[in-house]
Amino acid sequence: MNPFVPDDFVVPLGLTAPGFRLEPLDPRHNEADHQAWTSSIEHIRATPGFPDGRWPPFDGLSLAENLRDLQRHADDFRRRVGFTYTVVDDEDRVIGCVYIYPSRPDPQVTVVQSWVTARRAELDSALHETVADWLAAEWPFTDVRYR
Repeated sequence: MNPFVPDDFVVPLGLTAPGFRLEPLDPRHNEADHQAWTSSIEHIRATPGFPDGRWPPFDGLSLAENLRDLQRHADDFRRRVGFTYTVVDDEDRVIGCVYIYPSRPDPQVTVVQSWVTARRAELDSALHETVADWLAAEWPFTDVRYR
Protein backbone atom coordinates (compact mmCIF):
# COMPACT_ATOMS: atom_id res chain seq x y z
CA MET A 1 0.00 0.00 0.00
CA ASN A 2 1.28 3.45 -0.92
CA PRO A 3 1.66 6.19 1.67
CA PHE A 4 -1.54 8.14 2.16
CA VAL A 5 0.22 11.50 2.54
CA PRO A 6 3.17 13.06 0.69
CA ASP A 7 6.64 12.08 1.88
CA ASP A 8 7.39 15.64 2.98
CA PHE A 9 4.21 16.01 5.04
CA VAL A 10 4.88 16.02 8.78
CA VAL A 11 2.09 13.96 10.29
CA PRO A 12 0.71 15.66 13.41
CA LEU A 13 1.34 13.70 16.58
CA GLY A 14 -1.66 15.14 18.29
CA LEU A 15 -4.25 17.81 18.75
CA THR A 16 -5.42 19.50 21.93
CA ALA A 17 -8.90 20.96 22.30
CA PRO A 18 -11.12 21.93 25.24
CA GLY A 19 -12.02 18.72 27.08
CA PHE A 20 -9.92 16.29 25.03
CA ARG A 21 -6.76 15.66 23.10
CA LEU A 22 -5.72 13.28 20.35
CA GLU A 23 -2.59 11.16 20.36
CA PRO A 24 -1.55 8.34 18.04
CA LEU A 25 -3.23 5.08 19.05
CA ASP A 26 -0.76 2.36 19.93
CA PRO A 27 -0.56 -0.88 21.90
CA ARG A 28 0.04 0.89 25.22
CA HIS A 29 -3.60 2.04 25.04
CA ASN A 30 -4.90 -1.54 24.83
CA GLU A 31 -6.64 -1.97 28.17
CA ALA A 32 -8.04 1.57 28.28
CA ASP A 33 -9.17 1.42 24.64
CA HIS A 34 -10.80 -1.98 25.18
CA GLN A 35 -12.64 -0.75 28.26
CA ALA A 36 -13.77 2.43 26.47
CA TRP A 37 -15.37 0.83 23.45
CA THR A 38 -16.75 -2.26 25.19
CA SER A 39 -18.55 0.02 27.65
CA SER A 40 -20.22 1.90 24.78
CA ILE A 41 -21.06 -0.56 22.00
CA GLU A 42 -24.66 0.63 21.56
CA HIS A 43 -23.64 4.30 21.58
CA ILE A 44 -20.85 3.77 19.04
CA ARG A 45 -23.12 1.78 16.73
CA ALA A 46 -25.57 4.71 16.83
CA THR A 47 -22.80 7.21 15.97
CA PRO A 48 -22.72 8.46 12.36
CA GLY A 49 -20.03 6.58 10.47
CA PHE A 50 -20.69 3.19 12.08
CA PRO A 51 -23.95 2.19 10.39
CA ASP A 52 -22.83 -1.05 8.78
CA GLY A 53 -23.19 -3.05 11.97
CA ARG A 54 -19.74 -4.64 11.83
CA TRP A 55 -18.01 -2.59 14.50
CA PRO A 56 -17.93 -2.69 17.33
CA PRO A 57 -18.87 -6.35 17.62
CA PHE A 58 -21.69 -6.97 20.08
CA ASP A 59 -19.80 -9.90 21.58
CA GLY A 60 -16.63 -7.82 21.90
CA LEU A 61 -13.04 -8.84 21.34
CA SER A 62 -10.57 -10.33 23.76
CA LEU A 63 -7.76 -8.10 25.00
CA ALA A 64 -5.39 -10.07 22.76
CA GLU A 65 -7.59 -9.46 19.69
CA ASN A 66 -7.89 -5.78 20.59
CA LEU A 67 -4.11 -5.58 20.95
CA ARG A 68 -3.66 -7.00 17.44
CA ASP A 69 -6.06 -4.34 16.14
CA LEU A 70 -4.11 -1.57 17.90
CA GLN A 71 -0.84 -2.94 16.56
CA ARG A 72 -2.28 -2.87 13.04
CA HIS A 73 -3.36 0.77 13.47
CA ALA A 74 0.06 1.71 14.88
CA ASP A 75 1.75 -0.01 11.94
CA ASP A 76 -0.52 1.85 9.49
CA PHE A 77 0.47 5.12 11.18
CA ARG A 78 4.18 4.27 10.99
CA ARG A 79 3.86 3.33 7.31
CA ARG A 80 1.76 6.48 6.66
CA VAL A 81 -1.10 4.53 5.08
CA GLY A 82 -3.74 5.49 7.67
CA PHE A 83 -3.90 7.40 10.92
CA THR A 84 -5.74 6.43 14.07
CA TYR A 85 -5.75 8.66 17.11
CA THR A 86 -7.01 7.83 20.55
CA VAL A 87 -9.15 10.49 22.20
CA VAL A 88 -8.11 11.17 25.79
CA ASP A 89 -9.94 13.42 28.24
CA ASP A 90 -8.41 15.98 30.60
CA GLU A 91 -7.91 13.22 33.20
CA ASP A 92 -5.93 11.01 30.76
CA ARG A 93 -8.78 8.53 30.29
CA VAL A 94 -9.31 7.02 26.83
CA ILE A 95 -12.75 8.15 25.72
CA GLY A 96 -12.74 7.55 21.98
CA CYS A 97 -10.97 7.20 18.65
CA VAL A 98 -10.53 9.01 15.35
CA TYR A 99 -9.76 7.04 12.17
CA ILE A 100 -8.34 8.75 9.07
CA TYR A 101 -7.97 6.40 6.09
CA PRO A 102 -8.18 6.47 2.30
CA SER A 103 -11.43 5.21 0.85
CA ARG A 104 -11.08 1.66 -0.47
CA PRO A 105 -12.98 2.37 -3.70
CA ASP A 106 -11.25 5.73 -4.27
CA PRO A 107 -7.92 6.35 -2.48
CA GLN A 108 -8.15 10.05 -3.41
CA VAL A 109 -11.02 10.33 -0.91
CA THR A 110 -10.22 10.57 2.79
CA VAL A 111 -12.71 8.82 5.05
CA VAL A 112 -12.88 9.90 8.68
CA GLN A 113 -14.79 8.25 11.49
CA SER A 114 -14.83 9.01 15.19
CA TRP A 115 -16.53 7.88 18.35
CA VAL A 116 -16.58 8.71 22.02
CA THR A 117 -17.86 6.68 24.93
CA ALA A 118 -21.49 6.90 25.96
CA ARG A 119 -20.35 8.52 29.20
CA ARG A 120 -18.79 11.37 27.18
CA ALA A 121 -21.45 11.59 24.44
CA GLU A 122 -21.57 15.37 24.84
CA LEU A 123 -18.19 15.49 23.07
CA ASP A 124 -19.40 13.79 19.86
CA SER A 125 -20.16 17.07 18.08
CA ALA A 126 -17.15 18.96 19.46
CA LEU A 127 -14.81 16.15 18.39
CA HIS A 128 -16.34 16.04 14.92
CA GLU A 129 -16.09 19.82 14.43
CA THR A 130 -12.57 20.08 15.86
CA VAL A 131 -11.21 17.22 13.76
CA ALA A 132 -12.92 18.49 10.59
CA ASP A 133 -11.36 21.93 11.09
CA TRP A 134 -7.95 20.39 11.87
CA LEU A 135 -8.02 18.26 8.72
CA ALA A 136 -8.98 21.26 6.59
CA ALA A 137 -6.30 23.50 8.09
CA GLU A 138 -3.32 21.20 8.61
CA TRP A 139 -3.62 18.09 6.45
CA PRO A 140 -3.00 17.77 2.68
CA PHE A 141 -6.36 16.19 1.85
CA THR A 142 -8.67 17.67 -0.79
CA ASP A 143 -11.72 15.41 -0.49
CA VAL A 144 -12.61 14.54 3.11
CA ARG A 145 -15.74 12.58 3.94
CA TYR A 146 -16.27 12.67 7.69
CA ARG A 147 -18.96 10.18 8.53
